[in-house]
Amino acid sequence: MRFMAHVLHVVARALGLIISFLGVSALCGVLAAGLMLPAAAVTGGAAYGSVQFFDSLPTQLKVDPPSLITRIVASDGSPIASLFTENRTPIPLDQVSPQLKNAIVAIEDYRFYEHGGVDTTGILRAVLANARGDRQGASTLTQQYVANVLRENEVAQGEDSSVALDSQKTLGDKLREMKLAIGLEQQFSKDQILQGYLNLVFFNSNAYGIEAASQYFFSVDAKDLTLPQAALLAGIVNGPSLYDPTAHADLSVLRRNLVLDAMLKHGYINQKDHDAAVATPLQLKVNPPKQGCAYASQAQYFCDYVLHQLENDPAYGKTVDERVRKLQREGLTIKTTLDPRLQGPAQAQVDATAGANPDKWGTSLVTVQPGTGRILSMAQNTRLLPGQGSNFVTAYNFNVDRTDASGNALGGAGGMQPGSAMKPVTLTAWLNEGKPTDQKVDASKRVYPLNYPWRDTCARVVGAYDTAQKSLGASDDLLNDEPQWYRPMTVREGVYQSINTATFASAAGLNDFCDIQRAADALGLHDGEGHGRKVDMSTLGNLLGGPNIAPLSLASEYATFASNGTYCTPIAITDVTDSQGKRIGGQAQQCQANAIKPDVAKAVTSVLQDVLTKGSGYNIKDNNGQTIKLGVPDAAKTGTNEYNSETWLIGYTKGLSTASYFGEALGNPEDHLGRNVLVNGKFWPVIDGAYIAGPQWAYYMQKVLGLYDHGPFDAPPPNLVNAPGTPAPAAPAPAAAPAPAVPAVPAVPALPSFPVIPIPSKHPGDGQ
Repeated sequence: MRFMAHVLHVVARALGLIISFLGVSALCGVLAAGLMLPAAAVTGGAAYGSVQFFDSLPTQLKVDPPSLITRIVASDGSPIASLFTENRTPIPLDQVSPQLKNAIVAIEDYRFYEHGGVDTTGILRAVLANARGDRQGASTLTQQYVANVLRENEVAQGEDSSVALDSQKTLGDKLREMKLAIGLEQQFSKDQILQGYLNLVFFNSNAYGIEAASQYFFSVDAKDLTLPQAALLAGIVNGPSLYDPTAHADLSVLRRNLVLDAMLKHGYINQKDHDAAVATPLQLKVNPPKQGCAYASQAQYFCDYVLHQLENDPAYGKTVDERVRKLQREGLTIKTTLDPRLQGPAQAQVDATAGANPDKWGTSLVTVQPGTGRILSMAQNTRLLPGQGSNFVTAYNFNVDRTDASGNALGGAGGMQPGSAMKPVTLTAWLNEGKPTDQKVDASKRVYPLNYPWRDTCARVVGAYDTAQKSLGASDDLLNDEPQWYRPMTVREGVYQSINTATFASAAGLNDFCDIQRAADALGLHDGEGHGRKVDMSTLGNLLGGPNIAPLSLASEYATFASNGTYCTPIAITDVTDSQGKRIGGQAQQCQANAIKPDVAKAVTSVLQDVLTKGSGYNIKDNNGQTIKLGVPDAAKTGTNEYNSETWLIGYTKGLSTASYFGEALGNPEDHLGRNVLVNGKFWPVIDGAYIAGPQWAYYMQKVLGLYDHGPFDAPPPNLVNAPGTPAPAAPAPAAAPAPAVPAVPAVPALPSFPVIPIPSKHPGDGQ
């Protein structure tokens, strides 16, 4: 019985070999006939086995561009971050190690340079080998390239990206690949096909194409691969999971040595090189690719802001999904406005300001260029991921509106209360009515009851300050920080000393209270929640900085003063180019000249210059108690909310406008008071805009102001300075020689801990 069973097994195996041979012969016949005979001369036959079916298959392969890496770069071209679905960097064939090319041909298709796309000899050899129980493929490199192209085309259309194994493909699938391979060989040279294959083939979920694979497994360029490295990579493509050296080191080495055997057999290497390579241990230097803004080499939060601008711009696709796919697959280059010469010092400064920061105080700096709206730097003292150098980790961007963060982040912080940094809005309205800075107002007045006769042509003023009317909804009488400021004073003094009652006296003296709203709108101020919603200046509390406004909006507001009244919408992207270098987008500069009158802007600047020389900004002290001075024309305003938990200094030179912030950026400002707190080793009974945000601004600006225009501001006209009836000022003295130019400062190292700043003995009423 055992003898008969053995005979039947032998007969069955022989029949199988015969059937397989006949099947392959038939397939080869179809291929030959399909290439040589016109379809009209052939009739009958099975659908897959007929020349008619073969002839009906397409001959031209549609090669869509493969998924590529999108790169976000700074204005000087330095990298910020990259995005991809497939980590791939296409390179020309002459940038690939000859050892790798030889290894791939030897192990995958040693007759590559002899066949015309389909190797019928190889097909027959593979069938016979498989019938003997030895698994062997028959696809040529050209056919493999076709299969990879078809897969990539599906992925580009958002379809399933899984690749069927040869054993799972129908005869029709194989015939289609063969026909396309034959057509491909008629279109392109062997080297072109090999180059396409090497740039497309899958090595690992972290590495598509030979350059990415070389970098991922060995941290070298493909042109620098050694023989053992090349053989290992050539072995992976047959089974990327099975021969993954990071997971199956022993199997990958066995496969590598099999490749080396094939290279020796086909004459690509000699015995000595073969033996040396086989004896070489597996020496990986894995370099996982990092993508997205969380791994940005600089300006993580600016990067996220840029992505948001693109993801919400219909120019890059009809839907958000289309735009995201474009960003992650099409190899774009996104050139931004970021200036690394400013970004480095900004990041170093915000990190130094709060130190280890166990209480999670937030610090930020954002700079825009007056007259262009270009965002030059954007920094905060947090990180997107743990272990990146800060114990404060958050996805919230302190500097932008709530809606100005990409879909995979939590959003912008939504702005913070600017306090007295809002007072220049009322000053702008005052000047726009032709009223001078040196006109006196009654800052002793503290009561503005519910029935106060505001002159208002556009909306009813909301709110009141009258302790006697608290039961009717009014707030307590207006307060300044110190009692000696309840007296008549000029509007100029009221601003540079930051006196609340002076701001209200100015508002009460307007011909139309609605001019304050018009000024806020012209300066681009809007609610920090985003969606372009205006700040409602008909609410009295907003005159003193009640609404939440993002630092970027405030920096842009003050840039309008610096540019003599030209407001520019902030922009972050100058150019977007496709993988071929063709420009396909970017943000156009959007500036409105005379958003406020040039003379008004000049007069505001003259007042804000006084802030730094004799007002609230004079309390910006260094570690020795000395006022920090930039040494060039500058202007600024401090701001503090009523809880001392949101503190600011927004200031500018002619070429840079920067919002500096310190405070509770994420939680409830009422729950995290800026009083009796320890910040960076220094105890503060109370925090004010001049104390921490002020020096942060000054130290940063000292390092970068020389890189941009820092010349003198234009003088305001006398009619916007002198009060009626006052004598004209004496003729000005001859202008002094200009100060020497501040030298350009290269990137700076991380700053030491933030200096201890003594609290001044006298400080006027900066913001409720």
